[in-house]
Amino acid sequence: MKSYTITVNGTAYEVTVEETGSAAAPKAAPAPAPKAAAPAAGAGAVKVTASVPGKVLKIVASAGQAVKAGDSIVILESMKMEIPVVAPQDGTVASIDTTEGASVENGDTLATMN
Repeated sequence: MKSYTITVNGTAYEVTVEETGSAAAPKAAPAPAPKAAAPAAGAGAVKVTASVPGKVLKIVASAGQAVKAGDSIVILESMKMEIPVVAPQDGTVASIDTTEGASVENGDTLATMN
């Protein structure tokens, strides 16, 4: 079980989500599923993608930073909710492929990992 704090219109709600045992994030807390791809120059083998359309509110991790599965990489804002985009596995952030304030669509690559 994982606990999350979700803020909606200034009111914080505690949410507990049961994990499914897969590498993907819990369904109740949108997060990217890993997609293996051939690494490009300077890019990692695992793409970290947006699970919802929205705006990049904050970039939490930086290229070269070691992260563990579930660590936040980017925070998206969608429908007045802050949605963490988390690392799908342990590894190193190879690249950050977005900027704060950028609009993103579902499936857009936000970062890559090794």
